[in-house]
Amino acid sequence: MDWQQYELEREQRLDSARDRVASMTLAELDVAHWDLMRFDTIWPYFERLRQEAPVFYHENSIAGPFWSVTTYDLVKAVDTDPARFSSEPTIGLNVTTEQDNASSFIAMDDPQHAKQRKAVAPVAGPRNLAALEPTIRERVKGILDGLPVGESFNWVDRVSIELTTQMLATLFDFPFDDRYKLTRWSDIATSPRKAGLWETLEERDRELNECLEYMTRLRDERTETPGGFDLLSMLAHNEETRDMPPRMFLGNLLLLIVGGNDTTRNSISGGVVAMNRYPEEFEKLRADRSKIPHAVAEIIRWQTPLAFMRRTTTEDVEIGGQVIPKGERVLMWYASGNRDESVFEDADRLDIDRANARQHLSFGYGVHRCMGNRVAELQLRILWEEMLDRYSRIEVTGAPVRAISNFVRGYTHLPVKLHT
Repeated sequence: MDWQQYELEREQRLDSARDRVASMTLAELDVAHWDLMRFDTIWPYFERLRQEAPVFYHENSIAGPFWSVTTYDLVKAVDTDPARFSSEPTIGLNVTTEQDNASSFIAMDDPQHAKQRKAVAPVAGPRNLAALEPTIRERVKGILDGLPVGESFNWVDRVSIELTTQMLATLFDFPFDDRYKLTRWSDIATSPRKAGLWETLEERDRELNECLEYMTRLRDERTETPGGFDLLSMLAHNEETRDMPPRMFLGNLLLLIVGGNDTTRNSISGGVVAMNRYPEEFEKLRADRSKIPHAVAEIIRWQTPLAFMRRTTTEDVEIGGQVIPKGERVLMWYASGNRDESVFEDADRLDIDRANARQHLSFGYGVHRCMGNRVAELQLRILWEEMLDRYSRIEVTGAPVRAISNFVRGYTHLPVKLHT
């Protein structure tokens, strides 16, 4: 299927989804079903919830009962109220194995959250960003210079995964030849069984235990050599993190691996999809490269690499005209808030001149705002600068294949052809 046929069928699927949503009761809307993300038909569901029930209880969801919060202002209100909307015990929707109960600082409230986050925050600080920029540019140039021109290849494998995996290896000071283990562990940690990456829970646990064992060995080595500025050295030498129990160490490892992988990786692919859907935006970028930083923010808004974050109510909370009882699961749908027409005009389209693009929700808000947001933006900015140096067009030649997930809005395959 070529790109034009794919786009035609995508519009037909969206039309069918709109008709289906219009005929359903609110109780029948299940925004947690992964097929809605997989086939990119989630948008009419979110639109109806924003209009009719921005705070809604899904009693019969495939993922079990939970509350959805779908408008921009209400998502932001939840995200900036950690006292009543706790990150503990987890920010995920499904807890299926012992490994999923491995705690990390993103699934902690203050003061413990702040103490552990502070241990690794310097990796994304201004000093390290300045030091990283030449390395990122060198890596980007090497990747792009190795790509074929004029023939189709999978952009996800050759660019999106390769760049983010190389940068993860740099941030962890991880053995470069083994760097694809990082991508594998990230995918295992975030993918449901239906995605086909693991067959049994025992198999999944074995792979995540491999991550724990490998990283524990590296951390222990660095405990003996102070002065390192990589993530493992920071964890090894900070008094709040150096003696973490194994499950907590694994939880923080997976947080840092997934956080360093999914946002950047899927925004890289999503940006190429968006520029093909709205080629006039690509031409605007080619004509004025000063727009690149703002275009990066708009791409991250449009893609929203992580669809939601979960909170748990610590007391009965009235919000959006609804009372959510204590102890309930609440999903802040960043993907929906980023398409809220009351905040982002013509929100479904990519507009690199959008005045408020930087107000997107993709990195979260409040105390849990994504620690590595500047690292992600830096990688994307450099990538687009180097691509514009080389290519007159990055043509999507076939149907993108999206990840099977209700959490990660990503791609597993994106056929492209480069034109100079």
